[in-house]
Amino acid sequence: MSEVIVGIDLGTTQSAVAVVDSGFPILLADQEGRTLLPSAVWYGVDGEIEVGHEALRRSGVDEVLTSVKSLMGRRVEESGGRLLGRGVLQTSAGEVTPEEVSAEILRSLKAVAEKRLETSVNKAVITVPAYFHDAQRAATKKAGEVAGLEVVRIVSEPTAAALSYGLDRLDERAKVAVFDLGGGTFDVSILEMREGVFEVSATAGDTQLGGDDFDDALAQDAVGKLGLSWGALEDLEKVRFINEARRLKHVLSDETEGMFRMPFTGEIEVSLEDFEKMMAPFLDRMESSCRRAMLDAGVDPSELDAVVMVGGSSRIPAVKERVRRVFQREPDLSQHPDEAIARGAAIQAGILAGTVREVLLLDVTPLSLGIETMGGLMNVLIARNTTIPCKAGEMFTNAADGQRSMKVRVLQGERELAEDNWELGSFEVPFQPARRGQARVGVEFRIDADGILSVLARDLATNEDLVIEVGSAAVDVNEAKVEQMVSESVEHAFEDMNARVFEEARLKADELLPAVEVALSEAGSVLEEGEIAQIKEARDQVIGAIEKREVAQLKKAVEDLDHATESLAALLVEKATQSLFSNPQD
Repeated sequence: MSEVIVGIDLGTTQSAVAVVDSGFPILLADQEGRTLLPSAVWYGVDGEIEVGHEALRRSGVDEVLTSVKSLMGRRVEESGGRLLGRGVLQTSAGEVTPEEVSAEILRSLKAVAEKRLETSVNKAVITVPAYFHDAQRAATKKAGEVAGLEVVRIVSEPTAAALSYGLDRLDERAKVAVFDLGGGTFDVSILEMREGVFEVSATAGDTQLGGDDFDDALAQDAVGKLGLSWGALEDLEKVRFINEARRLKHVLSDETEGMFRMPFTGEIEVSLEDFEKMMAPFLDRMESSCRRAMLDAGVDPSELDAVVMVGGSSRIPAVKERVRRVFQREPDLSQHPDEAIARGAAIQAGILAGTVREVLLLDVTPLSLGIETMGGLMNVLIARNTTIPCKAGEMFTNAADGQRSMKVRVLQGERELAEDNWELGSFEVPFQPARRGQARVGVEFRIDADGILSVLARDLATNEDLVIEVGSAAVDVNEAKVEQMVSESVEHAFEDMNARVFEEARLKADELLPAVEVALSEAGSVLEEGEIAQIKEARDQVIGAIEKREVAQLKKAVEDLDHATESLAALLVEKATQSLFSNPQD
């Protein structure tokens, strides 16, 4: 009998656990027959802990922790004031980390699985948004370990949804867009299936966009219309407004108008048209990600065989209409929006356990990874949308005589200049001092199947390795800006390329100018005055172009100086040859 590996959708709003049984993925239900567990945790003053439906019953009366997924692996300043300076959440029972809260949810799902399967469950596949970065994925794995689970694989949510959809629906070759709009995150991926192999062609999204934003917009609009100030409300009052907004959002998914009611405060009528106006900025961000994914995958809407919509917020009429317009086809809503990701995770678990053999999953990395090189340039080692797991390396040399170490800055992003990308970490690689260009350091990036990056640096003189797992030392980036990063790379493509060309030409000039001065002092006396004047003029043109930061002029000036010094270089070679033969070695 194969070992049991469950699939878990650890969601922002609700979570689920599933397993493959007799070749089919099924969700596991609790004692009341409920397959969806609200991602909510309550901590009592005496150490009591309630999870899921029981915790939600206290919402609006006592403090209940919800939407903690958005805080996983994030910095304090990115938490919107929810995290304290130590990266923890304050509860009536004391301080807890987001990972510990998520572990309580995972522990409850583990208990459900063990009761239904009547066996111990120690291994799981857990899904995350495709745009979760290294630290967020590592935090998810840590939460699983705290809950007593070995996380054998981290899978991107849209990829899991595609697995759920595609196992028995697709032909041998097909291209599918998976649109996943949940409570707190949004992902869209373009996948291609070829003879049982799922390959992600491109992915885009926003981990700070979801149904929670619609709730907040609706709640804050109601607060204003009721003559109140959002900033002046107590936390529990805000929770009550958001809960009512969520209820009304569900109403407006089926009706054209509804009533926002707050006991002892008042009520206002809200039309579907009003709600859709509030949603417009979020829908625009969503559309931008969809178009970016298609552009990166090199596909036209007409080339897609299906557009699969999952995630609870995909039920909203305005969302479905925008998807219909962007992809120019009727979206497929055949998958249960709240269950598809857990089913897909179960299929991946079944693949790893050996109970599902027909499907192979190939995921991708959503942003380029590289290091900073001379001139402050970004040198890409692994391009965005590269299939993972993967590895890539390159050789680097010392930039100065006697240099004893090299700083490796690990970067993530799509811009040409290092300063415009995100730094994931940095470290020093020591090596034996040598003349400029003589030391050799190999740098290799490895991304495992969970999307976690490790960097290996090797001094080739000693073959000593330094291995850093960036997930343990990453500077977290705000993934809400991921789409902005990609968009800016297109918007500033011309300026960025000019900056790269300038820096590369300047680096060549920095090498050439000192060499020209040395050559003139050693062999300039044999040149004609006209040749010397030509060389000096070309030299001055290079210096002037650098000072004025004129890209085209610098590139041409460097080429002219290179050409002007050809005869000088030939004289130096001849002089060196004569010296060699006039002073032969014994």
